[in-house]
Parts: sequence; C-alpha cells; structure tokens
Amino acid sequence: MTTDSQITAAPQRRPLAARIGRIAFLVIAAIVAVAVAAAVFLVWTIQRSFPQTEGTLELDGLKSSVAVQRDARGIPTITADSTHDLFFAEGFVHAQDRFFEMDFRRHVTAGRVSEMFGESQVGTDSFLRTLGWRDVAEAEVAAMDETTLGYYQAYADGVNAYLASHSGAELSLEYAVIGMQNADYAPEPWTPADSVAWLKAMAWDLRTNVEDETERALLAGELAASGSDAAETRTTIDELYPGYPFDENPVIVPKISSVPEADTDADVAAFTPGSGSEAQAASATIDWQTASDVVEAASLLVGDVGEGIGSNSWVVSGALTESGLPLLSNDPHLGAALPSVWYQVQLKCSKVTDSCPFDVGGFSFSGLPGIVIGHNQQVAWGFTNLTTDVTDLYIEKIDGDQYWRDGALVPLEERTETIKVAGGDDVTLKVRSTVHGPIISGLVDDFTALADDPGAALAAGGAASVPAEEGAEYAVSLRWTALDPGTASTAIFALATAKDFEDFRKAASLFDVPAQNLIYADTEGNIGYQAPGRLPIRGAGDGWMPQPGWDSAYDWSGFIPFEDLPVSYNPASGYIVTANNAIVTDDYEHFLSKDWDYGYRAARIAHLIERRSATAPLTAQDMREIQMDSEMWIGKQLTAAFVDVEVSGAGPKAAVELLRGWDAQNDASSAAAAFANVLWSNLVQNLFAEREPALPIDGQGRLFTVVGALLDDPSDALWINASIDVAGMDEMLALSAEEAYAELSARQGTDVDAWNWGDLHALTLTSSTLGESGIAPIEWLFNRGPYPVSGGASVVNATGWKLGTSYATTTVPSMRMVVDLADLDASSWIHLTGASGHAFHEHYTDQTEDWASGVQQPWAFSKKAVDAATAQTLVLTPLLPEG
Repeated sequence: MTTDSQITAAPQRRPLAARIGRIAFLVIAAIVAVAVAAAVFLVWTIQRSFPQTEGTLELDGLKSSVAVQRDARGIPTITADSTHDLFFAEGFVHAQDRFFEMDFRRHVTAGRVSEMFGESQVGTDSFLRTLGWRDVAEAEVAAMDETTLGYYQAYADGVNAYLASHSGAELSLEYAVIGMQNADYAPEPWTPADSVAWLKAMAWDLRTNVEDETERALLAGELAASGSDAAETRTTIDELYPGYPFDENPVIVPKISSVPEADTDADVAAFTPGSGSEAQAASATIDWQTASDVVEAASLLVGDVGEGIGSNSWVVSGALTESGLPLLSNDPHLGAALPSVWYQVQLKCSKVTDSCPFDVGGFSFSGLPGIVIGHNQQVAWGFTNLTTDVTDLYIEKIDGDQYWRDGALVPLEERTETIKVAGGDDVTLKVRSTVHGPIISGLVDDFTALADDPGAALAAGGAASVPAEEGAEYAVSLRWTALDPGTASTAIFALATAKDFEDFRKAASLFDVPAQNLIYADTEGNIGYQAPGRLPIRGAGDGWMPQPGWDSAYDWSGFIPFEDLPVSYNPASGYIVTANNAIVTDDYEHFLSKDWDYGYRAARIAHLIERRSATAPLTAQDMREIQMDSEMWIGKQLTAAFVDVEVSGAGPKAAVELLRGWDAQNDASSAAAAFANVLWSNLVQNLFAEREPALPIDGQGRLFTVVGALLDDPSDALWINASIDVAGMDEMLALSAEEAYAELSARQGTDVDAWNWGDLHALTLTSSTLGESGIAPIEWLFNRGPYPVSGGASVVNATGWKLGTSYATTTVPSMRMVVDLADLDASSWIHLTGASGHAFHEHYTDQTEDWASGVQQPWAFSKKAVDAATAQTLVLTPLLPEG
C-alpha cells in the first residue's frame, strides 16, 4: 500500500512530449557536437596539405637560394642561379601544389592504378601494361644526354625534397581518404622516368584516329552482315567518313616555304642531344569508375576523350597588327579535368648565360620539368594536335605461340606482368606482341570483336582477304609511334631556349611524339609554322582501315625525313591558322592522314582575322575575342533548311521561329542556341542511330560535313528511315524539330524564351579519381560546378559534348593564351581551374569563372612586372650543416 508520504516523495513525472523533446534536444546536441568536431577535424585535415608560400624554407639538395614569387592567383615565378636549382625548385613547387595529381598520373602511365584503388582498375592496368608506356619512358631516360638527364634528375630531387617532410594527409586530402581503406599506401620517391611517361599519356590522348579506324572496321562487319557486299560497304563508309572539304575549308600550309635546312645535329643553347639522338631512330571498396573501353582506360589521366579533342592556334604578323609586331594565340582542347592538366609557371635564371639559359614562362605539366607552351625573351610558340595518322591496327593470324608472316610462322614475343591490387590478390598478365606491336584484342571489347570477325573490314579497306582456314585464330595488334623511344622529352628545353626560327626548327626536329603543329613568332617580327613528328611512310595500305599483319607489304617502311615536312615562314597572307585541319592538300608527296578535323574552326578563325584586319589593325583583345567565338556552322545550315519546313503544334512552331531569327552563336544565355543544339542532336540520331544497322554518330565536325551534303541533296536515301517511319527530308526535319521541342520543354519548361544553352551545356569539374568514387560525400569534397558555358562542338570556342548521351561539356579549351610580341607584359593567359590541386584551397578553381566568361588575366613577365604582381614570396635556401 502506498502512503501519502510516499506519494509526496515520489519524483514528478514530465509529460511524454516534454521527455521526448528533451531526448531530441540531447540527440541533436550530440549530433551537432559530433558534426562540429568532424568539421573541425575535416578543416584541419584539409589545411594540413596547403603549401607554405611565404618566408624561408631550408632544403637539402639546393646549391644556392631560390626565390618563388607567387601572384594573386598563386602562379609562381621561380628565379635561381643555376639550372640545377631552377628545376629542383620547379619540382618542389609542383609537389607543393599538385603532388597527388602527379602520383596518380605516374600510376596510370605505369599501369599501377590498382595499387591505389583496388580491383576495379585491373582492366585499366592490363591495357596500359600491354602498351608498355613505362618501359618506353625508361628507355628514353637511358638514352638522354647528360645535360637533359641533369634537368630531369634535379626536378626529381626537388619533388623528393618535398616528400621528405610530408606524408599522408600532409601531402593532399586524397591521401587521407585513401588511407581510410588502403592504410598501407605510401608514395614512392620520384624518378625521371615518372616525368617522361607523362608525355606518353599525352601522346595517347592526342593519338587521333584509332577509334575512327576501329569504328569503321566494326561498321564494315555490320553492313556485311546486313547484306552489303564489299563495294557497297565501302561506298556507305565513304559517305559517312567523307574526305576533307578542301574546296570549303583551309589547309595550314597552302605553299611550303623554302627555308635553310635545319642543322638538327647542332646544339641549341645549353642543350646537347648527345647519345639521345639515337633514340630518335582509394581502395577496393570504393566503387571507382571502371574503364569499359580503350578510350576510357587510358584517358583517366586528363578526362574523357570525346568530341572536341584538338586545339586552336594562330599567329598574325605585324603587317596586320596595331603594334607592328606579331600576336600569337593558342587554346589546346582536351578533356575537362580537375585540377587542370596545365600548370602555369615561369622559370628564370637570375643571370641568363650559356650555362643557365632559361628565361621562360608559360604552361607546364605537373610532374614534368620545363615549359611546354609559352614564350621566352625572343620567341613565342604554341601547339595544336597534328592529327596525322600515327596509329595503325593490324589483323594478325595466330597459331599457338606463333603468328604468320609472309608465309612462315614466327614466334610471338611474350612477357609477364604482375599487377598488384590493393586489398586483393596479385593478377598475372601475359603480354603478347608481334613485329607491329602489342596485341590489344582480348583486353577491349571493340578490338576483340574485330579479331573475331576481321574479314569485312579487310575487304572494305581493299586489303587481301582473310585466309579461309577453319579454326584460324586472329588478333589485333597496335602499331603506334609512341611505343618507340623518342626525344620529345628533350625537345621542350630546346624550345624554351630558342632565339630564332632556325633554333625553333632544330627544337621541332626533336619533337617527335605526340606530333604537333608548332606555330612561332619572334620579337623581330617573324612568324612561322613547322610540322614535326615521327610520321610513318606506309607500304600497301594507308591506315584508314585495319591491315593484314601476315603480309609485310603493309608494314611501315620508315618515317618522313624532317626536311620534307611542311614548313611556312612569313607567308604572304600575314597569318597562319592551325585548328587540326588538313596541313597540306592531297598532292603533297607523302600520305599524312585522311582523318583530319574537317576545318570549320580553322575557316572561321581565318575569316575573322581577315574581316577584322580589313577594317582596323588587330590587337590582343581581338585575339581574345576570336578565341571566344561560338558560331556553329551547321546551325546556319539548319536555319536555312527550316525556312519552308512546317511543324505541328504551337510550341514547336515557336521554337522554329527562334531558330529562324538566330545568329548561330552558341552563347550561354541563348534560347535559340539551346533549341538548335537539341534539334541537331535529334536530327543526327534520327538520320543515323535510329536505323538498322545503326550508323556511328561520333565526331560532330565529320557530321557537319555529312549532314551539310545531305541538306543540299533532298533525294539522298539517308533521308528515308523506315525504323522511325520517315520518308523524306522535310519529314525528317519536322520530326526532329518536334522531338527537340518536347525534349527541351521537359528540361527547361514550355516558355521557349526562357530556354538557355549555358545550363543545358554546363561543365561540372570532376576530379579524375575520388571525384568519380560513387560515394556522394567524397565526390562533394573534390568536385565543383556546374558552370554554365557557351560554345559547342566544332566551333572556335570548342566546348565539346557527346551526341546522343548528354549536352554537358566534356572537352574544353584547357587554357587560353595570347602573346603580344611587342610587349610581353601585355600578354594574357587563363586556364580551366587554378594553380592548386588541393580541394578547398583558394586557388583550386579560382580561374574557372573567368575561363567560362572568356576573361584572361595579365601575364607579367619582366622583372619589374613580376615584382609588382607578387603577392607572396617564398625563399628556398640550402640546408646548412649542423654545427
């Protein structure tokens, strides 16, 4: 029994709601406390890796003090007394800002990504081990002259000086994430071969036509299976892959200049080729993106290879400029990457002498010493991809561990590779090679499919038929210039110290892989162009389709001599434009390629130069504005085609009216540009993808040419597509417009005036590693955007996108520069992201908004200008002995 006193003494019970409220408050408080603690820990972890950029640092290995002056965007100017200290400091500074990027790149180039991210990357590693980039890089290092090797070793020593005092999260936030599930991972010391291998990765990214060759070969098989004979198959492929439109678009060198022979054996400044000239002959639990084909496998380095890989560059002489001296412009188009593939830096000897000849600024690659594109005191240069055909596929007839050559069996070369896997067992890989190169079928679905049924591809290419033998085994091998040791790793220093066009050509003679269009300007008023590269001389085939490996008549017989390669010096036109268009006409004595870019960017740039210079002398601002031109050539053709086309529905009619009043500029804010590009996508898919067999829709420049010809020929059979019940051109155009309206109104609403291209075409900057982890909080740490952008595929402002997949930007002008040879301090530059590779650092993406809007920043080069622009100075000094 309960007494009154007991009742009085019993604790008072709160209402249930109040008790729940107090519990909820305590839980929330605990969550907040944990969140605050986690935030503090995260901030501390993030900031641990931010580099020291002011004060003094002692470094073991330096010989004298080095000044590192950074401007407001963190771009360093490095000044040293010797080349050793200059490249040592460059290695140290690259490691400060970008070491994780460098470490990841060397794992990809060596086929060792699985060591960092687990078994999802075994396929990537298998393909890259088969290519053997690392082996080629080591051979190039072994062949280097003493001077060049000294530059690479000094750079490596600088990287390692940074590693000596930093580890784990002190190096980069990525290591903290990886360490949670791959705790044993630690970076190895840097070596010269780690640097050289990156040039092989760039060569792969710029290899041009291996995908086109594969696509044509597979299409030949599909057409043959649908009943086409070899002649019909070739006719269809020729229509889908037409030749370069020489009658419409320009070539780079319409007339080859007569210039003195380049003394390619002579020294260039302090550079001495020496013996190097002989070489010229996260973890398993992270759902990290797995490469599904050959392109993705090798392109994890710099972003997806897709529509828009290429570049623009041009140079105008003083005869056309306000200053009376040349202007040089360059914007290489590469896969969008975070951080950007480029690193801006200036390298200056405190006193320029024969022993320390560098006073150069421009764009480098983190992990590589020197400057790749830029200018020195006398000379400026730029690159675009040469787009010559330097890769060929061979169908090999295999018999056990041998293959057929000219009627005889010869042994396959074999080697074994061991792939180490984080959190898993080692994987053994057997690599087989023929005289042409490594066998790549069995690793990639497309190449494997080609090996399974090579007959139609060989027949369409005009090659000898496949021997009809029951049970025969076929494989696909790759012949590629970049799989032979070369000298491009040496050429960058020769370019940096060139003083005139003769020096420039000597340097170009060393720039073998990747083959690039090199443009030139100097402070004396000269402009020029040189096609360099190791360009093959072919036998019976032209490399447009796979060739029979068992017949040596189809082998390469050598390389085009440098003195026979196209060159232009002070042409009468007063300008030179390169935009991956054809270098020369088809009457040039050597075969270079049939897979040029189709020249719409080049034609537009040339047109703008001529139009502007006809009314007023050109300025650097004119160059910057031309770089941002977004006129879409096929858009003009579509506008004309829709003059008399009738569509159904108020919405589609309003959309077509937008198109009819459009200026063909793909501005970010343009509603008409949004509709025109969605219309283009639907039209291409209706014409080609939505039929049996499906026809390829890769390469928008190619499709500009194909569809442009179709618009001039309403009777072409391609306008008829029974799969979608379309019987002619007007019907095809109307259906595509109606579908485009439906698609775009679902994305951006039914008010056509509210549409805009920029949001549809936005760029999301994605980290090449943990930014694709599949784990949202981790991706949030590293990715940025989306950013609305203008431009489009195969326009001057080349922001590429993937037809039939997404309108989002995937390839970009990775940087833009304009060099004013009248006043180098009046030059300007910008690149995609920022100087830093550290997430949340102030310079991680501080250049992106300017890049998207077309703004370039001043490029201080002279000592006075650099000093005025300096925001922070770090002095690196030799480590003094104790005592």
